[in-house]
Amino acid sequence: MAGAVILDPDRRIDGLADSKALTAAQRERLHSEITSKAIAWTVVAVGPGEIDRINIHQASLQAMRRAVLDLVPLPDAVLVDAFRIPSLPMAQCGVIGGDRRSSAIAAASIVAKVSRDRMMQELHSADPRYGFDRHKGYATAEHLAAVARFGYSPQHRRSFRPASLFDTIG
Repeated sequence: MAGAVILDPDRRIDGLADSKALTAAQRERLHSEITSKAIAWTVVAVGPGEIDRINIHQASLQAMRRAVLDLVPLPDAVLVDAFRIPSLPMAQCGVIGGDRRSSAIAAASIVAKVSRDRMMQELHSADPRYGFDRHKGYATAEHLAAVARFGYSPQHRRSFRPASLFDTIG
């Protein structure tokens, strides 16, 4: 999941910060404000099949590229958290610790995180056996135990196989 945001300099959004440093309630409030005040915003998800085919790093880059290119209007330049996105037709700058140093990167991080959390809630509603509402898809002990017990769901990428899980479901 990747987000891209063009902030409006005339419509300030207080409280933008690294999405990981915010509570779920703060992220939800900011998501609403970002999506109503930004010039443009978008979120793109890459599915497990594509991740398995091209690997998680390449899938992340593809999601970021698609998110930027889906913005209307297209930006003249792009700030990216930490590294460069291949094949973008505009200038870009990688910002180390970008979600703490750039309000636009923080805003993109927030809309992506809230969108991902909402998707995990929907997945949980469709199949509560995996506990997506609690671990949000991260490889917690609870999540790995559920995969070991029930096997992979269609939402799981087969290329992520931690040793503890591999030993269990081989």
